[in-house]
Amino acid sequence: MIPRILLFIRRPTSKNVLINTLGNYLNVFFTAFFALILVRILTPSQYGILSVLLGIAYVLANILDFGTTATIYSYLPALYEKKTSELYRFIKSTFYYQSIFSLTVILILLFTFPYLDKIFFKTGSPWWELWLTSFSVLFLIWQNFIQNILFAAKKFVKTNIYLNLANFLKTLVVLAMILTNNITVGSVIFIFGILGPMFFFILLFFEKKSLIPIFINVKVNRSDFRFGYTLTYFIASQFFNLGLRMDLFLLSYFRSKAEVGYYGLSQKIILTILTTVISITQVLSPSFAKINLKAVAISQLKTGITYLLVPAGLFLLLFFTPKQVYDFVFTEKFSETASITRALALPFILYALGSLPMLFLLYTAKKPIYILFSNVIFFVILTAGCYYLIPRLGVYGPPYAITAALIAAIAVQVYASVKEFKRIFT
Repeated sequence: MIPRILLFIRRPTSKNVLINTLGNYLNVFFTAFFALILVRILTPSQYGILSVLLGIAYVLANILDFGTTATIYSYLPALYEKKTSELYRFIKSTFYYQSIFSLTVILILLFTFPYLDKIFFKTGSPWWELWLTSFSVLFLIWQNFIQNILFAAKKFVKTNIYLNLANFLKTLVVLAMILTNNITVGSVIFIFGILGPMFFFILLFFEKKSLIPIFINVKVNRSDFRFGYTLTYFIASQFFNLGLRMDLFLLSYFRSKAEVGYYGLSQKIILTILTTVISITQVLSPSFAKINLKAVAISQLKTGITYLLVPAGLFLLLFFTPKQVYDFVFTEKFSETASITRALALPFILYALGSLPMLFLLYTAKKPIYILFSNVIFFVILTAGCYYLIPRLGVYGPPYAITAALIAAIAVQVYASVKEFKRIFT
C-alpha cells in the first residue's frame, strides 16, 4: 500500500495538483484574512452591499470569459509543445476577440447599472461605486485570461507565486487604508477588482517583457477563436455561473441587507473552497484533453475522483465545524454564518465530485452541448427554487434549491458521460 501511495504522489500530475492546491490554500488564507478584517470594520449592511457588488463583478468576469477557458485548455497544450508562431497567434487572437466582446458589454453596463441597481439589486450605491464595479470586471477578465494561459502551459509554480504576491501587496494597501480610516465599500472594490490585477500584470511583465514585440507583430486570426466550441461552452458556463449567484441576488431582492451580509459571508467561505476544486480541474484538464485510449481514460477518471475527494472532504469538515469556531473567527455579529455555512456545505460536496463527468465531456468527448443542457437545468431549478423558498425560509431556502439543482445537473452529465464513453471506446 505504501509503495503505491508513494508512486501516486510522485506522479507529475500529483505534484502539479499539490503546487496548485497549496497556492490556492494560500489564496484562501488571504481571502479569509480580508474577510476577517472587513467584518470587523464594516456593518452587516455594508458587507451585504459589498458582497452583492463584488458578486456582480465576479459573475460578469466569468460570463465575459466567453468560453475561452475551455478553448485554452483544449488547444494550447499541444501548441505550447511546438512553440511556433501559431502559439502566439492563438493567444493574441483569443485575447483580442474576448476583449472586444467584453468591452462592448461593459460599456452597456456603465449606462444601465444605476437603473438595474434601482429595480433589482437595490444596494443604493452611488453611481461611482457602480462604475468602479463595472471597470473592475475588465481587469478581472484579463487576469483570468493570463492565469489560464499559464496554467494550460503548466506554469503552476510561477502563476501561484505572482497571484499570492499580488495578494500580499493588496494586504499592505488594505492595512494602509485602515490606518488612515479610508476603508469604504468603494475603496475595497478598487483594491480587489483593479489594483490587485494590476499588481499581477506588473509582476508578469517584468519576466515576459521580451515577448511583447512578438505579440505586437503577430496577426490576429479569427479561426483561432474557434467560435463553435467556444461559444457553446460560453453559453453553458453562463447559466452555471449566474445560477451560483442567483441565491445572493434573490436574497438581496427579497430580504434585508443584514441577512444578505450573513449569507454573503457564508457564500464566500463556500466559494473559497470551490477554488480548490478549480485548482484540481485546472491541472487535470490538459490530461483529459489528451485521452485517446480506454485504459488511459479509466486511469484518468480514477485519478480525478481521488483528487476531488479532497475538496469534498473540506466541505464535510465545514459541516462539522462547531459554531464557536465561526463566532470566534467572524465575531458574534455574524452569528448566523455558522448555520448557513453548514446548510450550504453538504450540497457542494456533490459539486466537487460532479466535476469529473464535466471534465470528460468537455475535454475528452469535446461535447460542450451536454454541459449546456445540464447547466440550463441547474439554472432553472436553482432560480425557481430560490424564488419560491426565500420568501418562506429566508437564508435557509437556497441550500434546498442548490441541492436539487446539482442532483439534476450531475445526473444528466453522468448519463451523457457513460453514453460518450461507450461511443468513443467501443
